Amino acid sequence: MPDRQINAGFIQFLKFNAVGVLNTLIDFAIFTLLHSLGMMNAPAQIISYSAGTANSFIWNKKVTFRDRDRGSKDSFDRMQLVRFIVLNLVVLGISVLLMHLLTGRFGIQVLVAKVLVTVVTVVINFFGSRKWVF
Repeated sequence: MPDRQINAGFIQFLKFNAVGVLNTLIDFAIFTLLHSLGMMNAPAQIISYSAGTANSFIWNKKVTFRDRDRGSKDSFDRMQLVRFIVLNLVVLGISVLLMHLLTGRFGIQVLVAKVLVTVVTVVINFFGSRKWVF
C-alpha cells in the first residue's frame, strides 16, 4: 500500500506541474508584456501571478486534486477557495520579496530572478495545496 501512495503522490505532483506549466506560461507572458511596457517589477509580478493563480485554481481543482474533492463534483467549496487565496497571497508575498532581493540586492537579471523565484514558489504551492487547500 505505501508504494501505491507514493505512486499516487508522484502522479499528483506531475499533474500539478503540468498545470503549473500552463500557469507559468500565463504568468511569464503577462509579466514580460507588462515589464516591456515599463511597469515596475512588483505591480507586474502581482498582476501576472494573479492571472496564473486564477488559472491554477480552476485546473488544480478539476484535474490535479479532483480525487480529494471534499464535496460533490459540482459543488463549490467556499472555504477551499478561501484557503487557496490565503495560500497564494502568502506565496505571492514570498515571490515579491524574493524578486526584490534577487534583483535589487543581488543584481540578478529580472527574468533569471523570475525563474529562480518560480522554482521556490512551485514547491511551497504544491505542498500547501496538497496538505491544506484541496
